[in-house]
Amino acid sequence: MKALLGQRARLRWVHLILGGALFMPYWLVGTVVMAWFTGGQGMFAASLTVQFGAYAIGLPLAAVSSLFPLTRPISVAAARALCGVPADRYADGPARGRSAKARTAGWYTLHVGIGALISGATLAVPPFAVTTMALPFSAELRESALSSFWGLDRAWMVWAGIPLGMLMLLGLVAAAAAGGEFLARQAPRLLGPSPADRLAAAERRAAELAVRNRLARELHDSVGHALSAVTLQASAARRVLDTDVEFVREALAAIEETTRRTVGELDSVLGLLRQGEDDGELPGLPLDALDALVKGAGPKVELSVTGDLDRVPEAVSREAYRIVQEGLTNAGRYAGGERVTARLALHDDELEITMENPLPARAPVARPDGGRGLLGIAERARLLGGTSEAGPVDDAWRLAVRLPLGTAKPSASKEGGR
Repeated sequence: MKALLGQRARLRWVHLILGGALFMPYWLVGTVVMAWFTGGQGMFAASLTVQFGAYAIGLPLAAVSSLFPLTRPISVAAARALCGVPADRYADGPARGRSAKARTAGWYTLHVGIGALISGATLAVPPFAVTTMALPFSAELRESALSSFWGLDRAWMVWAGIPLGMLMLLGLVAAAAAGGEFLARQAPRLLGPSPADRLAAAERRAAELAVRNRLARELHDSVGHALSAVTLQASAARRVLDTDVEFVREALAAIEETTRRTVGELDSVLGLLRQGEDDGELPGLPLDALDALVKGAGPKVELSVTGDLDRVPEAVSREAYRIVQEGLTNAGRYAGGERVTARLALHDDELEITMENPLPARAPVARPDGGRGLLGIAERARLLGGTSEAGPVDDAWRLAVRLPLGTAKPSASKEGGR
């Protein structure tokens, strides 16, 4: 009974009736065509030949009309709501390509064709079945044309109308359930994604993941650097609070500048997250803002620049700033308070970034997740077609990044483990 009259079966019945309603215009056109061949008998003709002839004419018309782009989205929306098939097994958007359009036409023709038969039966069978079951209780019905049609000349034949009517209703329910089940089985094959649809969906997911990764890198670099710099400045100020008031004043000013700049960058990134889209221009600062960045990182950071950084393209400048920022954060976390040197050298066709700090006497405590800073630096360099190397060299930790000033193919990058 659940298979015949459960919620899923009822929804599929509604889906079939919807298909019958969609078939009505095609059937009306078919009755007009049939009138030309039957001497003027149209939609009100009682002849089954006219009715089924109009049905046969309407089916190819429905198949042709299903080639319009909006047919598949509308069909998918109805099937998702009523057929009881998992939503992820349907394709999204209009059908593209000959194969997808042919499968959509097949689905639409099946839907309206089976729906028309079930809809017609739904309108005709219940009153006919109820009338048949009422024959034993109504003399007028037994004497009617219906009784004459059945040839009810014996009492047992009259009472047979009750089980016969019930069988009619049961047959209608079974036919609706079978039609709905058939369409549900065909839906993934006819309305499912084609290889082109799957490729487009994969490309969309890859693009969305790339945007999320870029935003995550921005948040990691900006907020991570700010927290590290503020921690270092506050720690240094605390140690000399009673002996060097001027240094404390400078440390507090650096903390204020770092937090103000970071809040602005954070607002920009969160604004992109709220919009749910990326216009390709993530927030960042150019290389001419490095002085403020180095000042906020603490007194033991030295910066040297060779060349005119104004020649660096905007995209390279923005990513180079983030690389230096993350390098300073990494050094501040692991250098143990040792001096950090950052060198930027501009050559004819590339920008070279080198950062070094002495290895601490005692190995730092490893982070549980292994850190993401060097991975982010390597990703930024690779996206610009550059290289990134990080690791111990001659009792020092060195980060070396090369960024081409023009467009280049991505190259391999190697990064150490911190």
